[in-house]
Amino acid sequence: MGSREVALLLLLCMSSTQAADGGGSGARMKLTSGGGLINLGQRWGSKSPLMHTRANFTEVTSIKSSFEFRTLDPEGMVFYGDTNGGADWFVLGLRGGVPEMQVGKANTLTSVAGGPKLNDGKWHQVELRSEGIFVVLEVDGTAVLVLGLHGNREDCNLSGQIRLSLGGILVQELELLNPLQTEMDGCVRGGNWLNLSTPWETDLSEELRSCFTEIQKGSYFPGTGLALFNSSDFPAQQTDESGVEVKIQGLSSTWSGIVLSLKAAQGEPVLTITAQEQTEELTVKFGTQTGTLKLGPHSLALNLSKYAVKVEFGQQQLTTFEDVTQNWLTMWNKGLVLAFGGVPEDSSPYYLQGCLTLIQVNGQDVDLDRALHKHNSISSHSCPASPSPK
Repeated sequence: MGSREVALLLLLCMSSTQAADGGGSGARMKLTSGGGLINLGQRWGSKSPLMHTRANFTEVTSIKSSFEFRTLDPEGMVFYGDTNGGADWFVLGLRGGVPEMQVGKANTLTSVAGGPKLNDGKWHQVELRSEGIFVVLEVDGTAVLVLGLHGNREDCNLSGQIRLSLGGILVQELELLNPLQTEMDGCVRGGNWLNLSTPWETDLSEELRSCFTEIQKGSYFPGTGLALFNSSDFPAQQTDESGVEVKIQGLSSTWSGIVLSLKAAQGEPVLTITAQEQTEELTVKFGTQTGTLKLGPHSLALNLSKYAVKVEFGQQQLTTFEDVTQNWLTMWNKGLVLAFGGVPEDSSPYYLQGCLTLIQVNGQDVDLDRALHKHNSISSHSCPASPSPK
């Protein structure tokens, strides 16, 4: 083994440098190539990686890993690696779109962030390599981050394994110096991981979802699931003049299915807004009251006041729905189920198919990764720029 390879192994013992493994969950594993086109956004709500591999130190013949990366997501895990059964680990992620590396070794933690924002929807060439006791992150040919952690070489065991993973971590989230939201709506391709030829494993029950050829900002609903929030997470003002505003944008002429619904924990939905592609209409149901709007390239705005609901769609405005038997702002603050893309617990759900380029509640952008529940098929931060995924 050459001196460069030994340097890498020593670095792995001191800090760890690449990504992780699922670690024998007992689930049936599927094998895939780590060099292909991989969509990382398929494990919502799980800290475990999308895919993983492992190798003995003796199989390592390179001191670097490289891949292309594309995302519009500002935060999430990209790459994790560990040695010594997870005692020493390394994490590469994004926070605010900026790369961040973290290293854990024994009782020592270190973190560094910086460089260009990578969540611009463009493909970037990323390389991780070891230089002595340092890990260097290079983006598009320029070194943007350097992270080092000195350790005791006498404690280093070069006879073990390296575990690598994408889209998740194997250590407990609390072990991180700066906890990161795990979910990453992004894609990697052309991966070369320490020059290993070992296949990667995934325990995903369904087929791995492909990546869109081109992407645009938004949240894509393919017609198979929804995202749920508690309305109390978006407090309403208790006045007649202002209350709650939910704003949605997108090419509504391509929508099909339930765009939004509101319901109490028990009982029927109190409000549904459904796009009818065949009739090119938007149907609003509020209790027993119903109204329709013509689909078009407009913003959809739902306004709740104490005793009324108003829906605006571009220059079109429905007659305000009123119900003086309920204080909707009080109900909102106590907690209604706010769903995008369908109605929860509906026996015959009419899930939304289409792209929502903007979702806001009370002027704040809604991150679907922070939902109480989100179907794995939904892309939280990206939509296809053309109708068909690659």
